[in-house]
Amino acid sequence: QVQLAESGGGSVQAGGSLRLSCAASGYSYSRHCMAWFRQTPGKEREEVAAVDSDGVTIYADSVKGRFTISQDNAKNTVYLQMNSLKPEDTAMYYCATGGWRLLPHTYGSWGQGTQVTVSS
Repeated sequence: QVQLAESGGGSVQAGGSLRLSCAASGYSYSRHCMAWFRQTPGKEREEVAAVDSDGVTIYADSVKGRFTISQDNAKNTVYLQMNSLKPEDTAMYYCATGGWRLLPHTYGSWGQGTQVTVSS
């Protein structure tokens, strides 16, 4: 059974940084695409970044140049380094696996989420 556990969320002022982690277990981690999505109340889940099994990364335009997705296959963990945070980055951030690129409906396994709050 696939299990994803996010951590690293918190509160930060605009311009600050946070690093999210997602520890995966229960499947062949290195063979699957990993992605981060985010969601605020009343809005649809929004793509953030993804990394495939070859290490190719893709980012939403809203986070390009500020966020970096990376993975440590030895630790079965994917990271999201978030720099130059803006209040509009405030959301619950979810880790997901088993899907394709930044299409949330293709992902079948999701973590519980970690809250990121950016104050102005």
